[in-house]
Amino acid sequence: MTTTISAWSAISPFGLGGTDFAAGVQGGRRPAECGVPGFDIREVLGRKGTRAMDRVTALAVATAKPLVDGLGSETALVLGTNVGSVKSSMDFARDTLTEDKPFYVDAGRFPNAVLNCAAAQCAIWHTLQGPNATISGGRATGLLALNYARRLHRSGRATGAVLCGATEELSAERSWLENASSPLGEGCAMFRLERDGPGLAEVLAVEFGVCADMTQAAAVLRRCVDRAFASSGTGAEQVWLVVGSGGEGDELDGLAAKRLCVTDLVGDTFAASSAFGIAAVLALAEAEGRDGTALVTAVDRDGVVGCALLRLTGEGRSLMGEGTR
Repeated sequence: MTTTISAWSAISPFGLGGTDFAAGVQGGRRPAECGVPGFDIREVLGRKGTRAMDRVTALAVATAKPLVDGLGSETALVLGTNVGSVKSSMDFARDTLTEDKPFYVDAGRFPNAVLNCAAAQCAIWHTLQGPNATISGGRATGLLALNYARRLHRSGRATGAVLCGATEELSAERSWLENASSPLGEGCAMFRLERDGPGLAEVLAVEFGVCADMTQAAAVLRRCVDRAFASSGTGAEQVWLVVGSGGEGDELDGLAAKRLCVTDLVGDTFAASSAFGIAAVLALAEAEGRDGTALVTAVDRDGVVGCALLRLTGEGRSLMGEGTR
């Protein structure tokens, strides 16, 4: 059984659609501001049901919108995030301290402070009744979500399409917690996975490792990549593009391939960084008419290391030209 990516969608600092993201990736320059421009929740999604919706959830709901057309209710969803909405969690905690009574809080905003809020709201908005999972794994979150989605197909728990991706918000509250060397960014990238069908890319391998400290990260990543090559029967000389997530130790020697770093393109999107890496591969492959093999890597500061090996096919349908409105 093979898993293929048949379509993708992205909302990023380059704009509200995949076309904007693809153009930004080809341009190779990070926007001056790494927030999503013009993303007003009520303007994009409407007023109904959005009064208490947080930004990280809205980004995911809007990104999924063009991917669900034609899909049945049995569609599964695997969504990655770091801690959900940092702003919602901090706002709710602050109210317990600043209101007259600790329980004088807006109960309607409490669900936004729960990790799986974005995945649940996506399923509700788009009437997805298949398996629904939330993944959190730092910079490797997008790759972990991709692997979880593959397991749903292989185990038979998902018999139809699986939507897979990761989302991250930009807020003052998140900036207080992050000690980032690059400007913080936000956005969401999402993919539609199919079983044994035509697609833009086939997922050849997804491998993970753990390092005890960051001095070991490069060696652990090298072993992950070697396992991916071995399990897929792919040679290093076949790789034309390597996309890193911007983590320490994400450098990979010994591959004569074009290099990109997601952080250099959209800022530090943390949990969404490796998902944006996959989207960058698909965008460049389509723009340049490429086939062949691409590698997406991730190294998280807590020691999770991973990579995904993709074979570009040029088949299927890209939704990068379809916006969220």
